[in-house]
Amino acid sequence: MRLPRIFRTTPFRLTVLFLALFASAALALLAYIYVATAGEATRRTDREIRREMSSLVSAYERAGLVAVNQSLIERAASERPYLYLLLDPRGQKISGSIDESPAEGFGGAPTWTSFTVVDPEDGRRHPARGLQQKLSGGEMLFVGADTGEDEAYVLNIIRALWGAGALVVILGLAGGVLMSRNVSRAMASLTEVVDAVRNGDLAARAHVRGTRDEFDELAIGLNEMLDRLERSMAGHKHAGDAIAHDLRSPLTRLRARLEAAYLDVEAGKGDPQQALAQALEDTDGVLKTFGAVLSIARLQAAGTAPDPVVFDPAELAADISELYEPLCEDKGLDFAAEFAKDLTVRGNREFLAQALANILDNAIKYTPSGGAIMLRVRRRSSGEVEFSVTDTGPGVPEADRARVVERFVRLENSRNQPGAGLGLSLVGAVAEAHGGRLELAEGPGKVGESGPGLRVALVLPRA
Repeated sequence: MRLPRIFRTTPFRLTVLFLALFASAALALLAYIYVATAGEATRRTDREIRREMSSLVSAYERAGLVAVNQSLIERAASERPYLYLLLDPRGQKISGSIDESPAEGFGGAPTWTSFTVVDPEDGRRHPARGLQQKLSGGEMLFVGADTGEDEAYVLNIIRALWGAGALVVILGLAGGVLMSRNVSRAMASLTEVVDAVRNGDLAARAHVRGTRDEFDELAIGLNEMLDRLERSMAGHKHAGDAIAHDLRSPLTRLRARLEAAYLDVEAGKGDPQQALAQALEDTDGVLKTFGAVLSIARLQAAGTAPDPVVFDPAELAADISELYEPLCEDKGLDFAAEFAKDLTVRGNREFLAQALANILDNAIKYTPSGGAIMLRVRRRSSGEVEFSVTDTGPGVPEADRARVVERFVRLENSRNQPGAGLGLSLVGAVAEAHGGRLELAEGPGKVGESGPGLRVALVLPRA
């Protein structure tokens, strides 16, 4: 028979386990209390019996048998809770409150014995304990005490502890059921979200109850993961659609040129070598687009930069400036560089080099002849390291700066320039993978007929 689900939950099982441990500890405590209380009651009774025996023996030593006998008669008639018996050397009763000695096999040495007595009022038998001792004249004296009240007191304590233990177990089980039900409800909502996502519903989200406990933390983490997964899936879908859309034109152009070259060769006119060179250039553009998309996908899938190392960003910027300074001179652009010293960053050098190259490519591509480009590496007041490229090109309107870093987004003033709109997207992906960010701002302002320019900053956390 299968148990109800609530009894199979981990919180209920833990509750039962802790209750079992508590019950074991309570049982051991009860045993200790019983032994300690009963032992203390027995020791207290023994002390009182010894004191009573010592008093009677002293009276015997002082005044003889007659004095002891008289004292026993007086004490037996009083309300003292003791049992007395005085026997002659032959074992015959002289006086006392009981008829015969319960100390069987008495050999003369002081002997302790436990026995039972009958209550004359209700006829019930009570436990008792006593000491028998031989007097110097050969007589035997027995002093005992009824221990029924002590044992009843101990038993009442034990019963109270058992009742308290049973109440704690019952309340613990009830609390375990209640806690298991609450945990099951919280987990059920998370399980429903997981099942929905597994069935393809990426819009499902876990309910955050606002209790700020571990279930809320799990729900928030799960929702953030699903948000990122949904964005990633939407990005992949958009990238696939955009690739199909953006590559249609170059592939169609490539096919048309190859077809024209084929017809020209067949007709005996045209330059097939030039057509092939153009086809190779178009093919390189398609491959470059694919490479950029794959790089972005790799960074976004990893979440962090692969194979990070600690290096000097100024050295990286110096290597990049050596490559791009001649290109600026060829286009008639002033190029300047400024690198701060004693800086370190942690990241993937190749990806950061590609990101910096993409920023400089854009700056050179969109800055008209006679303009200027500045490459700078510095430390911000926050301790972050910043790569920045400032140009005097047309810039990017403030309303378009958030959109221009998306994949395959190209502004109207860049439609006549080669490219696929992936340069800044890759830079943004590199910045995010390194825990940094990409910032776009207005450049140095209008310079002659050029401007207002653009300042692109790749900001990285300090190593």
